[in-house]
Amino acid sequence: MTTISVAVPRKGRPLEAVLERLASRADATEVADDVISTLQYEKAVTKDESDADSGVYERLAEYSDLSAPTEPEYTLLRDDREGKPRRVVFDSLTVPVDGVDVRLVGREEPFRALRKHEFALGFDAADLVLEEVVQLRGEPLTDVASINERIDPLDTDVRVITGMGDTVHHTLLAMPGVADSIDADLNREFVDAYEGPLCISPRYERLVSAVVGTDALEGVSFTHPEEGQEEEAAIAETGLGVYLTVSGSTAREHGLLVGDALFPSETVLLENSAEADGAAERIRDLLVGEAETALPIQ
Repeated sequence: MTTISVAVPRKGRPLEAVLERLASRADATEVADDVISTLQYEKAVTKDESDADSGVYERLAEYSDLSAPTEPEYTLLRDDREGKPRRVVFDSLTVPVDGVDVRLVGREEPFRALRKHEFALGFDAADLVLEEVVQLRGEPLTDVASINERIDPLDTDVRVITGMGDTVHHTLLAMPGVADSIDADLNREFVDAYEGPLCISPRYERLVSAVVGTDALEGVSFTHPEEGQEEEAAIAETGLGVYLTVSGSTAREHGLLVGDALFPSETVLLENSAEADGAAERIRDLLVGEAETALPIQ
């Protein structure tokens, strides 16, 4: 049977979105649920929200059954939390789909693995694509469907195929005093009229430049939270900022007004067209699904 390797994140909501999508397209609900619950438990242990009955190496040996090719495998990753604990994360899983063995392979940055032509297909956050390859223009990038037209074909063969729908948003947030200082709604037009500091996570400078548009950022300077400081708290000190929100409740707890959702942050299916063959394209189409439309490839 043909095997197609697909690069996926090692942990977190993006991996869960991939597993849920695969389970909906193949007979893999039980194993997908098992991986999701295992990793959620391990996250809780790492964050000291749950106590483990055994050591991390014993748990790792218990989770991974290397004698069964269709069972999930896990590995250990050094977490960046205080004390740098070892965390159990996803390594690989093979699922038969439509006559093809789909082998999910954990990578820290799947998008970059595709850029290096290690895989034909992969899943990663749309954020990383914006941070890595989209062209910065005066006009804003407003949705996932427009990403491919901003990718220089000479820069990479990787394109976004579709989103997974596990969406949170990069949202404009402001303190009331700043919001009231300009006669405009709290949106891109507000930023265009604003001059002063804009607080963002340092890893999102290119992303914010892309989704707000470089024209609107004239007269704006980026600032970043201090080490260990919550983003919402830093934005409240600055007066204006952009951060990921779901309901906006945490922002409001810091006295912030929630403005426009500037761009959806979601997991996306990626393809390196130079590496894709017939089997990879068949799996790609299956993962997209009949009710969805793949994005135009520029």
